[in-house]
Amino acid sequence: MRSGALAFPAKAFVLSASPLAMHLYPSPNHAPNSMKLNSIRLAYRSLALILAATFSATAGAPAETTEEHNARMAWWREAKFGMFIHWGVYAVPAGFYKGKPVAGIGEWIMKNGSIPVAKYKAYAPQFTAARYNPDAWAALAKRAGMRYLVITSKHHDGFSLFDSAVSDWDAVDASGARRDLIAPLAAATRSHGLKFGLYYSQAQDWVHPGGAKSGLKEGESWDEANKGSFDHYLDTIAVPQVKEILTRFQPDVLWWDTPNWMNPKRAERFIPHLALVPGIIHNNRLGGGYKGDTETPEQHIPARGFKDRDWEVCMTMNDTWGFKSDDHNWKSVATLIQQLCDIASKGGNFLLNVGPTADGEIPAPSIERLNAIGRWMDVNQESIYGTIASPFHRLPWGRCTRKTTATGTTLYLQVFDWPADASLRVPGLRSKVFSCTLLAGGSPLEISQDASGTTIRLPQTAPDPAASVIKLEIAGPLEVDGISLTQNDTGLLTFTPHWADLHNQGYGTHVEIQHHDSQPHLGQWSDPQAWVEWSFRARFAGSFTVTADVAAAEATSAMAGLSGQLAEVKIPATGRAMDFQTVSLGKVTIAAPGDHRYAIKPVGKKWKPVVLRSVTLTPIP
Repeated sequence: MRSGALAFPAKAFVLSASPLAMHLYPSPNHAPNSMKLNSIRLAYRSLALILAATFSATAGAPAETTEEHNARMAWWREAKFGMFIHWGVYAVPAGFYKGKPVAGIGEWIMKNGSIPVAKYKAYAPQFTAARYNPDAWAALAKRAGMRYLVITSKHHDGFSLFDSAVSDWDAVDASGARRDLIAPLAAATRSHGLKFGLYYSQAQDWVHPGGAKSGLKEGESWDEANKGSFDHYLDTIAVPQVKEILTRFQPDVLWWDTPNWMNPKRAERFIPHLALVPGIIHNNRLGGGYKGDTETPEQHIPARGFKDRDWEVCMTMNDTWGFKSDDHNWKSVATLIQQLCDIASKGGNFLLNVGPTADGEIPAPSIERLNAIGRWMDVNQESIYGTIASPFHRLPWGRCTRKTTATGTTLYLQVFDWPADASLRVPGLRSKVFSCTLLAGGSPLEISQDASGTTIRLPQTAPDPAASVIKLEIAGPLEVDGISLTQNDTGLLTFTPHWADLHNQGYGTHVEIQHHDSQPHLGQWSDPQAWVEWSFRARFAGSFTVTADVAAAEATSAMAGLSGQLAEVKIPATGRAMDFQTVSLGKVTIAAPGDHRYAIKPVGKKWKPVVLRSVTLTPIP
């Protein structure tokens, strides 16, 4: 606990607050006798008055200025990289119920398996945390280059990792751990110089009566034991527990989740209590129209980030958040490093998850990957921390981040695909570069510049197979033509995978860049919500035929064309999954030279998986 933090009496009473006043009332689970009640009222009257004044001041305070907001967000924007931890009773069944696997992510096993409350609670004694080492967890995060940590204080199963005064469904009273698991991690995290955050599932709760259940109407459930009033649940469990964690642990971040059944009136019950932690950052998942401080794309990277909003991608290393014993679909180290670069290049943060076992061990594959990312960060962290979004719309060989300096700009070119001819073209960079070096070792590199961009002469071998970083220092104004994809002298234009904006929407099989026979393609495209788009500059107006180099095992349909001119096109079956053919996608008309976009979007239920190698616009004479 931070110095000066306020603490609740253990298992006795709950402080209830409004913006104007506070009062004490007995916990429904731990009602004391009247003598105790009177003594505690006297002891905590001053505390109530202090907090009442705090909330009153908050209610009448002027809106936060831009300068104040930027100051509050400064550490988070600098950090760029954090650890997410999903840990709870769901780690005991680890994806299996009655000896059979339950589909879906590990922490949703109670809901997905329709497990009754009593049977789910029976898992808690096996949640021992016997090997839990909070200092090792915090040290691992720091070693990976992470600057903050967010752990689930309570997930959708309603189980609290802290000692709650309003429920016995917590780590102290119900589990084999028999202790508060949040406090030691908060202390360890801060001792390593990291910021500490708490996730809290404010609406969805599958154990406490009345808690929301995703996909069900208010009041519905699979078990009579967890039916009840949602408002009563909010008033007696969720709001008091949020006050508990804010008061006791003083988190730097509060991470709300799944605002099922929430509305403005319900959400506003939580907001005043954020004043308990001045400077706290909270996300956009409270519900009721509250936007919070950050957008939270989950399991996908937005194609262009978010304009004028801070944002953070949360993502797993395999397919699940909570521990699931049969999930071995681990992302490669290179993929995770490139995802970190991609997110930073678009101005976002990366919150990367680990799911410990019931005895408190972080799985070995997670540790191996975090250590490898840490080794990359030891060399290349300068290209991540404190950077802002790339000035380039897209680069075919990797990503770029930047920093503004007192005299100019520093660009960090994160090269994923090292050119075979050791010549790296940076299209559209016209500013005079006065220094060009590799971050790995600091070796200077030769450059040449012309009106259309900059060329860098590289060593034959990449310093890092995942991402090698080149540092460019520029004095004076930054001059970049952000859109470098354009027609050739005949008007021909080809869209290839590395120039594409990939619009993935969350869970599902995302469209992504893959390689086959050394040729890149857009593969894994089975999700009908995923779509692709290319931004380009037309030098010539006119009409163009559109063809695609595509492979499709089954015929499908898509909407394709320039922005505002999309029309349905048929994509025929080409044979097996990687049998490519050139197929027609119709025609387009470019009315005038300038900046345009071309998109391909699946047509709902008609969509079948395709693999796309390129799209070509050919002038019609």
